Amino acid sequence: MGRKFFTKRTIKFLAVVVVCFGLIFFNPGGFFSPLRALVLKLAYPFQKTFYLVGQSTERYLSLAGSFWEVKKENDRLIKENYFLQSENSNLKEQKKENELLRNQLKLAPREKFNLEAGFVIGQDPQGLGNWIMIDKGKNVGIQTGMSVIISQGILVGRVEEVFADSARIILLSHAESAVNAFDLETGAKGVLKGEYGLGVILDLVSQKEVLNVGDTVLSSGLGGNFPKGLLLGKIQEVRVSADKLFQQAVVNPGAKLQSLEVVFVIKN
Repeated sequence: MGRKFFTKRTIKFLAVVVVCFGLIFFNPGGFFSPLRALVLKLAYPFQKTFYLVGQSTERYLSLAGSFWEVKKENDRLIKENYFLQSENSNLKEQKKENELLRNQLKLAPREKFNLEAGFVIGQDPQGLGNWIMIDKGKNVGIQTGMSVIISQGILVGRVEEVFADSARIILLSHAESAVNAFDLETGAKGVLKGEYGLGVILDLVSQKEVLNVGDTVLSSGLGGNFPKGLLLGKIQEVRVSADKLFQQAVVNPGAKLQSLEVVFVIKN
């Protein structure tokens, strides 16, 4: 068996020490005053050291607490600053959009059509000008097949697909786009087709018709898919079709199809 840590002798010694310290501390009748003074004198350096350590610890804890509070306040102010910067940016963007929309509305043919304005929120990721997405959809009465213009009555495409709050529009340069059109100056009729995002051509024009570079091309309204008289663009080049049966004209669109910001859907 191992030795016991607390033997009878040890316990007696500790009891005597405790009694002695008790008598010195309480000092009944002042009998132990000299001895008490000696003990206090011997303990003074240690007491002073413990006091100074305690004071330093208290100041350190107080400083640490203050630092933590300052850090929390600083983090809060940083978050608030980021929020205010974001709000400021949003307000500036809204102001810019409102000014842009206001300027476009001044030029849009509102007296002729029931228009629904929409901002472009997406486009063909390949950058070919095939389609765009706008921030308006079924919730405001937009339907597939509706014509889409920009200011001054310039046709840019038609609604192809509609969602609750957005719509996809295929542009004139899309391969599936086809608009019955005519030459304003000569009356020559044809079909404006897209060339896979590369541009548009006026095709299927009779060899007997006259086409001139610089002539204006408008929608004819034939077929009822698009209103009559919408601007499509200007003739840039006249050529013969590959089968030699018809004339073709390369048309420079009236709008930059790859940099649209605001469009108007014709709802009537």
